[in-house]
Amino acid sequence: MLTKLKQKIQSMLVAEARAAHKLGLTPNGITIIGLILAFLSAAVYAMWQYNQFFLLLATFLLLLSGFCDALDGVVARIYEQATVFGGFFDSLLDRYADAAVYVGIVLGGLCSPSYWGMLAIIGSLLVSYSRARAEAAGIKMESIGLAERAERMLIIVVSSLVAWQFQPTTVMTIALVILAILTNLTVLQRGIYVYARLKKKVAG
Repeated sequence: MLTKLKQKIQSMLVAEARAAHKLGLTPNGITIIGLILAFLSAAVYAMWQYNQFFLLLATFLLLLSGFCDALDGVVARIYEQATVFGGFFDSLLDRYADAAVYVGIVLGGLCSPSYWGMLAIIGSLLVSYSRARAEAAGIKMESIGLAERAERMLIIVVSSLVAWQFQPTTVMTIALVILAILTNLTVLQRGIYVYARLKKKVAG
């Protein structure tokens, strides 16, 4: 749903991409920085009880990680550094980043009962897996489904900002319940979409 917005944001990151290139950063290097920021965000979520301000810090780190996720693709395109391995590497590290943030939220006691967090992790990973399998079969999946990565990140960011000011555990639990439902619903949507497209190909 937010894929087009992400593309617009990427088109506005040309200056930042040139600055990153001047610093000697490669697309894969930026991807690794994004992963580190996601792990730092997860660690801060896990420690939020020491200081509620950590929720704000975790959100900021998550946004920086998302910024890197957008920037690496821009650098790759501008400087013709896009490779098949780079796409694979970026997608792989994105999955680690996604899972780490959910785990950090759960370990911090921000999701009760914790199984909602586990369901959100499973759904999030399967959303990406379903896209990979579909595109391997020649079916485009971009913008198919309610909860792609941008939507998932937006839900966590907005919820974290609200939680910083109001009942952290309650707010974040609601966010993880929503994510658990939407991600698994997205997997179902994609499954139905792939089935319909494959059936149409056979019929054609």
